[in-house]
Amino acid sequence: MATTEHGRHGPLTGVRVVELAGIGPGPFAAMLLADLGADVVRVDRPGGAGLGIDPAYDLTNRNKRSVLVDLKAEDGPDRVLDLVERADILIEGYRPGVAERLGVGPDVCLARNPGLVYGRMTGWGQDGPLAERAGHDIAYIALTGTLSVIGKPGEPPAVPANLVGDYAGGSLYLVVGVLAALQHARTPGGAGQVVDAAIVDGAAHLATMIHGMLAAGGWQDRRGSNLLDGGCPFYGSYETADGQYMAVGPLEQRFYDEFVKLLGIEDLAPDRADLTRWEELRTVVADRFRTRTRAEWTEVFEATDACVAPVLSLREAPHHPHLAARSTFVEHGGLTQPAPAPRFSATPVSVRSAPAQPGADTEDVARDWGVPSMHRPRKDTTP
Repeated sequence: MATTEHGRHGPLTGVRVVELAGIGPGPFAAMLLADLGADVVRVDRPGGAGLGIDPAYDLTNRNKRSVLVDLKAEDGPDRVLDLVERADILIEGYRPGVAERLGVGPDVCLARNPGLVYGRMTGWGQDGPLAERAGHDIAYIALTGTLSVIGKPGEPPAVPANLVGDYAGGSLYLVVGVLAALQHARTPGGAGQVVDAAIVDGAAHLATMIHGMLAAGGWQDRRGSNLLDGGCPFYGSYETADGQYMAVGPLEQRFYDEFVKLLGIEDLAPDRADLTRWEELRTVVADRFRTRTRAEWTEVFEATDACVAPVLSLREAPHHPHLAARSTFVEHGGLTQPAPAPRFSATPVSVRSAPAQPGADTEDVARDWGVPSMHRPRKDTTP
């Protein structure tokens, strides 16, 4: 394989991204673009982001560079616009109207750079009755119905960290959107545009298949009653003798046949097609799993097609033989972290740099992007 500069850095090498610092899905989206090779410059604010995470451990800022700009200072917006003029993509995660009030809204930015893709990351979207309201992941997925399908019947919905809303429904849709818009901007007759990525839109879209099943009568609109939401006794997790868990998912008949054989319940398990006996089947499976430890059941199932896997913790996962063989997790700067994904045959990606420290790259960015205004000291706005 050729080891060109482009090949070493990923398929987005040469793409320039300005990220207006925020928290959650915006930084994660910018990290993904950086992982894929884009030159991402994060515009950090004096005093840092709202949650106060130690920048040295904020892995969502890896592979980026940082400049420090006070957008409320007299020259702050102009300094950002100087970057925008040279960028392909901008990402911001403010509430609607905030970027405009700060002087870096889409109209101003597109006037300076008509080919710019202006990505807006919000929970509620740029319009609608809730657009101006504060919110977090859990509220967004609650409103879309997505949260209602997660958890056991008769219990409160289970909180899936902030993976479903912020990152799946938010960050990933923003990345798809800005890359699609960039493709349009680079075609003959194309131009820059605004991408409105709302977590409520993405989280709703993630459930498209389930909505189809619901319309067809193949999904019940209540938690823990369906094939994929924990209602099915052969699609869920079971406790082992040592208080750990095994994940079970042999949906297809041939995989299920292997599962019950290896579990040792061929003569005990009721017909899985009889939904009235699902709770009986669940009890049989649960009782059997409690007879051995997670390690023992892992050994039983690991070389089979029974679709069973141990439930590993965050610290255990990097040491699993399969993930270790694929280098799914890597170590960089003393921090173990998920490797960039997906993978590319001609333009491989990697973790190239540690989390950007606020303002640490100002001089380098000023030189590389040809932005003399970055050299100017920030004006003191304290009274």
